[in-house]
Amino acid sequence: MTSAHLLPAAAHPGRVELRRMRWWDIPGVILLEHAAFPEDAWSVGMFWSELAEASSRYYLVAEEYTGDEQEPRLIGYAGLLAGVGEAEVLTIAVDPSRAGRGLGAILLTELMREAARRDCDDVVLEVRVDNDRAQRLYRRFGFEALGIRKGYYQPMNIDALVMRSGAVIERFGSRGAAGERIEVDSVKSVDWVRE
Repeated sequence: MTSAHLLPAAAHPGRVELRRMRWWDIPGVILLEHAAFPEDAWSVGMFWSELAEASSRYYLVAEEYTGDEQEPRLIGYAGLLAGVGEAEVLTIAVDPSRAGRGLGAILLTELMREAARRDCDDVVLEVRVDNDRAQRLYRRFGFEALGIRKGYYQPMNIDALVMRSGAVIERFGSRGAAGERIEVDSVKSVDWVRE
């Protein structure tokens, strides 16, 4: 029995649960991947490869409990690559029907906390130059533009803005219960930032 199966009766409708991504999440993640990134979606094999690199990767899923169904609905996911002193946000995706409600910020907060837990004081990422919403989110988290990667997003040949955030350990280091790591079989409940 997975952690996702332990909570439906106790979970409040409208609550979101964050937990580590597992292999059985891949079919739902792929559906969301194609909804969020229809032109350049990752493949099933890419997600399998990412999850196989458990020592350097940290992937989360966000599930919403609606109260009218037994199983929660996957509404977001995020991934981080942690190296020596620096981490990279690999992906953040939110169900388009849930965009603008704060879930991206919740997922990014958890990735930044994980980077701090892994002693990564700098976090970098790439974002499409035409994705203003994501750029605004990243700037709220202290990311600054470093440069442009020409034609990074294929097959559309769209440039990527490379961004960096520093002093991550100081800003996102462990602060009691809020800084606890989400282990493989644990779940963390969060409230929506706004409805």
